[in-house]
Amino acid sequence: MMQNKPEGSGAKLALIALFIGAIGIGFAPIFVRYSDIGPVSTAFWRMVLSVPLLALWMAVTPSPKKRPYNWGLLALCGLFFAADLGLWHWSIALTSVANATLLTNLNPVFVALAGFVLFQERFSRLFLLGLVAALVGAVALMGASLEFAPERLNGDLLGMASAVMYAGYFITAAKLRANHGAFEILVFTAIATAIALLGVALVSEPDILPATPESWLPLIALTLVSQIMGQGLIVYALAHLPAAFSAVGLLLQPLIAALAAWLLFAERLGPWELAGGGVVLLGIVLARLGSLNRRRIRDGDSAPQTLI
Repeated sequence: MMQNKPEGSGAKLALIALFIGAIGIGFAPIFVRYSDIGPVSTAFWRMVLSVPLLALWMAVTPSPKKRPYNWGLLALCGLFFAADLGLWHWSIALTSVANATLLTNLNPVFVALAGFVLFQERFSRLFLLGLVAALVGAVALMGASLEFAPERLNGDLLGMASAVMYAGYFITAAKLRANHGAFEILVFTAIATAIALLGVALVSEPDILPATPESWLPLIALTLVSQIMGQGLIVYALAHLPAAFSAVGLLLQPLIAALAAWLLFAERLGPWELAGGGVVLLGIVLARLGSLNRRRIRDGDSAPQTLI
């Protein structure tokens, strides 16, 4: 069962970490588009390049207590993340960045559904209202950039499938955080993810090595910004924040991406997009308030804990 997380200074710091992590992974589609190798190979190098730095960091960071590793759950977490990255990177290659970004960010819906079906979780009306508002705001924010066309259907379906896989990664990572450190999860799941992606890349893509030294730059940026900083801070936050709320909080990604494009590339946001960004923020606030007023569903003497 997912457990309630205590509120306090740790939760406040985790909120900051979650939002900074959302900024980091919000830049991932840009780096993927700049990569000159295939989408799965790009995801593979994202994992491989992260392992030495994360392992070094884990080695110098004292663990709070000794515990046996849950190797099965760590491997499952890695497989979920491998499927998410592979499907999402393929989606970016086959459809628009806007479509791929929006569809993969449907993961809060699947996190909530998994909690309801698998863990008998119940969610407050305020949380569900925040979830819906954040999703509607994300659609409005992407606005005119969304292009649902028949020739992009395969990419759109892959984007939605990646949302399901990311929900699986989110739930398993949250469960692991009850007994494992953030760096332990990041290192061991990265290894499992890289192994899974390597097999797919060798079968599906002609070249897995970048052709020039300059071709490594987007891969290094993807590793440092999106994997180590982005995913690292998100996994850290999962020890202090409910998984369902964290998934909603990551809907900040489209807003961050749109604002960055406005500031860096003069891609102006119109009234509709600005309104959508405001609704995303409102939805996150409502979801947070709903998570603070969580409810328990009692069954005899037992009280299953809610994801929020």
